[in-house]
Amino acid sequence: MGAAMARNLARAGLDVRAWNRSREKAEPLAADGVRVTDSPADAVRGADVVLTMLHDGPAALEVMRAALPGLRPGTVWVQSTTAGLDGFDTLTGFADEHGLVFVDAPVLGTKQPAEAGKLTVLAAGPAAARTVVAPVFDAIGGRTVWAGDDAPADAATRLKLVLNSWVLTVTHGTAEALALAEGLGVDPAGFLDAVEGGPLDMGYLRAKAALILGGGFTPPSFATTTAEKDARLIVAAGERVGVRLDVTAAGAERFRRAGEQGHGDEDMAASYFASFDR
Repeated sequence: MGAAMARNLARAGLDVRAWNRSREKAEPLAADGVRVTDSPADAVRGADVVLTMLHDGPAALEVMRAALPGLRPGTVWVQSTTAGLDGFDTLTGFADEHGLVFVDAPVLGTKQPAEAGKLTVLAAGPAAARTVVAPVFDAIGGRTVWAGDDAPADAATRLKLVLNSWVLTVTHGTAEALALAEGLGVDPAGFLDAVEGGPLDMGYLRAKAALILGGGFTPPSFATTTAEKDARLIVAAGERVGVRLDVTAAGAERFRRAGEQGHGDEDMAASYFASFDR
């Protein structure tokens, strides 16, 4: 996701510097005009906007602390990691402590829309920052959804967790339906034909079913290990507000089992394999 976003920022004519924990994975960005740096501090030095797209909130905070020597007050920090609610105040606290303008901006979409610059950006932050980040969001996304001016700092993350709860539920539903079809000796094409064009049909069902039936789990659009992480963030967010999310909790266990079976780096449609003891 981060590499695709960096490429689109550079292709839009913006001056882009990038840092990645594994530098060799970032090196190909140089062909698109991105300057790959040796440290987070080198990446952010003199920047108007700093964008983080990392595994989780603690990883984002760790990298921003490493970047501190290159940061300057007034820089806009666009935090696009799906961070969850627990510990979110440590991110905003870091921004406040060092005079950064914090914009919560997780994105909706996977590898293909990221590469095409068609992500949906979910954003929350001060109105004054919108003009500054507009070229960034225009480069990486096809649409930006801003929370209201009076929304809490984590409003975009809250929306992202709700959206991801739906995405993960549909993924597991597809995986289980196809696993059951296999177990019962039902032709999966019959299932897909039966729902075609009706209210039970949807593009996401078709996309994940195609991966499962075609065995195209790599490269992943969204990896199983990351999906498990997001599922647990969603469950934790529900617990904070007294909402039980039994389906999401069970889904996190499916992702864990699939990972233990060796599918952690494959597309989260590998939830399918968690239906079998093999």
